[in-house]
Amino acid sequence: MEIRNLGSSGLKISAIAYGNWLTHGSQVEEEAALACVRRALDEGITTFDTADVYANTRAESVLGRALKGERREGLEIFTKVFWPTGPGRHNDHGLSRKHILESINGSLHRLGTDHIDLYQAHRYDDETPLEETMEAFADVVRQGKALYIGVSEWRPEQIREAHRLARELRIPLVSNQPQYNLLWRVIEPEVVPTCAELGIGQVVFSPIAQGVLTGKYLPGEQPPEGSRATDDKGGATMIGRWMRDDVLERVQRLRPIADDAGLTMAQLAVAWVLQNPNVSAAIIGASRPDQVSDNARAAGVRLDADVLKAIDEVVDPVVERDPSKTQTVRRAQLMKG
Repeated sequence: MEIRNLGSSGLKISAIAYGNWLTHGSQVEEEAALACVRRALDEGITTFDTADVYANTRAESVLGRALKGERREGLEIFTKVFWPTGPGRHNDHGLSRKHILESINGSLHRLGTDHIDLYQAHRYDDETPLEETMEAFADVVRQGKALYIGVSEWRPEQIREAHRLARELRIPLVSNQPQYNLLWRVIEPEVVPTCAELGIGQVVFSPIAQGVLTGKYLPGEQPPEGSRATDDKGGATMIGRWMRDDVLERVQRLRPIADDAGLTMAQLAVAWVLQNPNVSAAIIGASRPDQVSDNARAAGVRLDADVLKAIDEVVDPVVERDPSKTQTVRRAQLMKG
């Protein structure tokens, strides 16, 4: 397993991180989830990413049980705060001081640890002063409950201001967690240059576009039974943007490129993400242990310039590059009652 620094910080993480966004506590049974974590550890993955909102806190609990008994110093555990948890009332979401300080305690309890390696703001909060948010994160760090701070899906101007405040507060803001893959490159024009300048690394999610870049979805055909595109617990909604025949046809044209490189389709997609020098890690998810092993073998792969050019020529007509697609979530939209 390739090991990289997270941004310009001294924290070292596995280039492949294991995430449980749509799986633990939701899409797969706990026994299968535990098997996937065990396989991740066997493959040398040391970095595990989750969030309190995943399966409404259940994903954190499953991950905590899966990692129980492992040497804590040998792991990097990431989680996040922002989205509604519990009953979703007015203080059950956002980045207020109240929600952050209460949420970190809940996450620590569920994960069975006394500290989080990277605590991330899952989205930007338009209803809370950024100063309040960053001061709360500073307290979390000074209390020893989190070692580093990160953000997720923030716009470049938001990242820059948070970084300025973090420097004033003397806390380490080291990462951004955006969606990034062959088909979705909205971070490249603005977010990546900003983060590279500030020493902030990308820990990217959806490197295989929710499974579309594995090539298992064929144009003009129904999705395979049991695949993410048929999951009514959230998976089908998330993958929907890619389930167009023009996209699926282009993806199929990547197969000979992967074959010539001696890679599976999934490995090609993950390896492509890791070629970006601002990417510190790619988060993979899995419902079966063999998927973990397949994706993990993309670590350390170097794609030649001609391979990268061939990939771009195939997918260019269906690539999304518009930086405005990184959008702030309005907290008023999250209220449930």
